[in-house]
Amino acid sequence: MKDREKIIGQLSTLMDESRLKHSIGVSRCASELAKRYGVDGEKAELAGMLHDCAKCLSRDQSVRLCQKHGWEPDSIEQANPSLLHAPLGAFLAEDLFRIRDQEILDAIACHTTGKKGMTLFEKIICLADYMEESRQYPGVEDIRAFAFHDINRALLLAFELSIRNVLDRGKLLHPMTVDARNDLLLAMDGSDKSNAGTSLKNN
Repeated sequence: MKDREKIIGQLSTLMDESRLKHSIGVSRCASELAKRYGVDGEKAELAGMLHDCAKCLSRDQSVRLCQKHGWEPDSIEQANPSLLHAPLGAFLAEDLFRIRDQEILDAIACHTTGKKGMTLFEKIICLADYMEESRQYPGVEDIRAFAFHDINRALLLAFELSIRNVLDRGKLLHPMTVDARNDLLLAMDGSDKSNAGTSLKNN
């Protein structure tokens, strides 16, 4: 990736060591997934590196960035500020890191919630965030088991784990994640489509 060390240096001023380690891990994982699925590996590496660039912004910094770009968070994002860092990350990547590639910006913007109609590139960045090597949580090995031969299945597992976690904690669930999960089911084969009407607790 061009200017890798310079970018890492910039990121180190924006985030703590553990978040930087995670970002490097996502970058590496995204590059590997991109090679597997025939996507531009350098672009994936860059998007992975920058995906959390707004994660550690203060509330005031986040508000100013929203105002600068004329973006107003929806009610769920306002109630759960942790969801803000993905769309804000796209703004910051454009402003601070001079990213002009819309594919990279779009992937950063949706890497937390997912969305309906995700491109292959967006799926790769989102999935890499769930499964990079430092991630350790129940179910991550199941995601990794599918990641390099069935990206839809791997991402479906990731979304469903995320949905269950949010529901178990009694938190608000962003509809974009539900849309992303259902869209993956509809894109998969007939046997998977037959499950589309079942409840979350049975999946």
